[in-house]
Amino acid sequence: MLRTLKYLRSSCGEFMKAHQTLRRTLQSLLWLPLGITFVEYFYTLKSIRGRSMQPTLNPDSSSWRDVVLFDRFAIRILRKYERGDIVALQSPTDSKLVVKRIVALQGDMVKTLPPYPDVEIRVPQGHAWVEGDEAFHSEDSNTFGPVPLALIESKLSFVVWPLARYGPIRKPSSPNPNDPRDPAWRIKKAAVEREQWRNSRITIAQ
Repeated sequence: MLRTLKYLRSSCGEFMKAHQTLRRTLQSLLWLPLGITFVEYFYTLKSIRGRSMQPTLNPDSSSWRDVVLFDRFAIRILRKYERGDIVALQSPTDSKLVVKRIVALQGDMVKTLPPYPDVEIRVPQGHAWVEGDEAFHSEDSNTFGPVPLALIESKLSFVVWPLARYGPIRKPSSPNPNDPRDPAWRIKKAAVEREQWRNSRITIAQ
């Protein structure tokens, strides 16, 4: 009789443990659709590869790849496209995800760079002209032309890693002329000049 009671108690304990494990598993599965929806339509984190967006992303001064917050809500829900935004889009040539800056939107006139065949182009309706910040290491609209807005899947808004560069992604700003002319000062100055040169090639539609 005593042996039977011990067996029943042991069996009951094992059943409760299995039940708790099953309950935790089911609870996790209930959260899974919410997690998928959050990543698909709101935010996700990804590391940046390549040099095409230097020095804004993956600068030579850093030994780490940037990990950046990708804002899908601004694009997929709000449909908010602005000149100067850094975005992730599917390349029209091979469908890979690439990171570029929106330089011009529909109706804008762009003075192109080689190897684009035309010296100047008006961005068609429903399209954007995208370029890398480092023109000599970027395959962008100067190669494949204007891209449909439907190919843009998210906006890059915040550097999460490395911690030394933690913070929102901002447009280049002029360095203080009174600061020491060290390498960091020269990098900021070059970034501003690069943006001014890029903007000088764009005539915004009225």
